[in-house]
Amino acid sequence: MNTKAEIRKRALLCAGGTGGHLFPAHALAGELMRRGFDVHLVSDDRIETYAKDFPASERHRLASATLAGKNPLKLLKALLVLAKSYFSALNLIRRIKPDVVVGFGGYPTVPPVLAAATRGVPSLIHEANAVLGRANWFLSFRVSAVALGLPLAQETMIKTIYTGNPVRDAVLVAAETAYASPVADGEFRLTVFGGSQGAQFFSAVVLKAIGLLSPEFRARLRIVQQARTEDEIAVRSAYDVMAVRADVATFFTDMPARIAASHLVISRSGASTTAELAVIGRPAILIPYPHALDHDQAANAALLVEHGGGWVVPQSEVTPEWLARELEKHMEDGAGLAVAAANARAQGRPDAALRLAKVVEALASGQSPDQSVADRPSA
Repeated sequence: MNTKAEIRKRALLCAGGTGGHLFPAHALAGELMRRGFDVHLVSDDRIETYAKDFPASERHRLASATLAGKNPLKLLKALLVLAKSYFSALNLIRRIKPDVVVGFGGYPTVPPVLAAATRGVPSLIHEANAVLGRANWFLSFRVSAVALGLPLAQETMIKTIYTGNPVRDAVLVAAETAYASPVADGEFRLTVFGGSQGAQFFSAVVLKAIGLLSPEFRARLRIVQQARTEDEIAVRSAYDVMAVRADVATFFTDMPARIAASHLVISRSGASTTAELAVIGRPAILIPYPHALDHDQAANAALLVEHGGGWVVPQSEVTPEWLARELEKHMEDGAGLAVAAANARAQGRPDAALRLAKVVEALASGQSPDQSVADRPSA
């Protein structure tokens, strides 16, 4: 059995239980392990569902709660849950003795990162979005460093280090596939996904838009679409009726490869989604989730859109008629899509996990890293 004396450093990664938090943590964990780190993960109850394949020697579960709404009793209950988890995190850190603690956002990161500060363990938070999340904003004044996945949309007094958003190995593999422009009258591959916050809307609007296309356009389509469990059969049946070739599922384990095979993507603009689109280099119509508290998805889309890598439109303006016109336009403009794909790829940071790992490694070695650490060429 390895002892800590035989292991160069130990890192405790903390993440909320969603893909947006866990995907970049997963990518960093792999890079840290390649550098000889012993990696531990702490998250909430969703850890068994969404982090089964997470590369860590141990996974730890802490109860969590979200501070949202105005109900004083619910807020008090949430605070009590977080306070209890804080003391559990103190015990966890005393037991495993990490050299560095890294938080990836979400309220499950608050107790362990605060506990690290209390025990004097170097700590870092990584903000994937272009707007600091509430948990990360609270922690930003208490950590040793703040790493950014995207440039922040608003100025801040907080000292930050830009690393980019780490992406999974499957994304890096998919990025090796060059963009193949659609040809006139040839197959057009469209991928549509939006997670739990987009699948229902996309199922309704995209289906109606496809129905408005001429039979000639519909015959060219090959669609990959994510749908909610309760919508999956209806969406698949609707495509069958329209004689449109479509792969419909509630979840695709090979989504990076499917994005790489696409001519065009329609999706939300979460941080992980925009990072993967950029690294793979695929043009996208981005429809930000309209009910996000901080409007972070609109800010995330801005970088791609400003550099010509995609198009952003508010959900309130997306109608079946508008989307049908956009699809016809793009299906007839392979050259324009190729330019957008190249522009998207130019904004990608396939080395983000490596850049972030260098910052983490510096913290674990007792250094105070700055931007030059992330930018330093690898040996």
